[in-house]
Amino acid sequence: MAGVAGDRRALKEALLDLLEEDREFRHAVMGLLGYRELLERFARLEERQQVLEERQQRLEERFARLEERFARLEERFAELEERMLRLEERIAKLEERQQLLEERFVKLEERFAELEERFARLEERFARLEEEFLELRKAQQRLEERQQRLEERVLRVEERLEQLSRAVQELTAKIMALGHRYGAATEEAFRGAVKYLVEDLLRGYRAVRWTAYDREGLVFGHPSVVEVDVLVKDDVHVLVEYKSLADRADVAELYRIGRLYEKETGVRPRLLLVAPGYRRRARELAEQLGVEIRGEQVD
Repeated sequence: MAGVAGDRRALKEALLDLLEEDREFRHAVMGLLGYRELLERFARLEERQQVLEERQQRLEERFARLEERFARLEERFAELEERMLRLEERIAKLEERQQLLEERFVKLEERFAELEERFARLEERFARLEEEFLELRKAQQRLEERQQRLEERVLRVEERLEQLSRAVQELTAKIMALGHRYGAATEEAFRGAVKYLVEDLLRGYRAVRWTAYDREGLVFGHPSVVEVDVLVKDDVHVLVEYKSLADRADVAELYRIGRLYEKETGVRPRLLLVAPGYRRRARELAEQLGVEIRGEQVD
């Protein structure tokens, strides 16, 4: 029994050595024991594992790319958030502007209502103005007719004044002849004769003596009483001054009396200076000031 046990131990050791040293023997033993199929399965598993590792590597690569895309998406999302914040700020500003515009629109509506009311009042006023304009047109027509009648009367007055001028010249010649003959051609006598002649020739005119107190000294340069003969017929006023010999001072004095008369009465008169003789310089000043002078130039 002891010898059999030793043999079995030696055989076991020999088998173990062969299994360790001889690969073919080891595979044969394993095949006999059913390990060949396992090895094939292990080989297939290794192949599948290698395929899975390759797929895992590809997945890792795809995952890395996805991570990169996700990082880019996060960046874009951050940019979008910033843009969204800016848009929200702009929207808030637009809402404020909209509110301001609405308030302005309300004010404009109120102002427009006021303008409509003013326009309505203007239309009413314009209608009244049209009526007044029509009345003014009628009044203007009446005034034009009246002006035409006045112009006709002025023409008749001028004709009478021409007659007066001729009569004054004739009377002047007679008075001068009497003066040279008798030495009595005084200014007061001449005034009375011409005044009588004017009233006689210009029938229809009312001859009055106009007297006023010149407070501002417009005529003589100091406050004084001013008198002048006035021929009045309707709206025509003629200031007449009589001189035996008219000079520049007489023309200027009559002009200043005319200004005073217009200031006091509101009527612009015609100015007539009657004299048997007048100086050339008197005529020149009379033409400048619009004073009508009648008589004969003596120099």
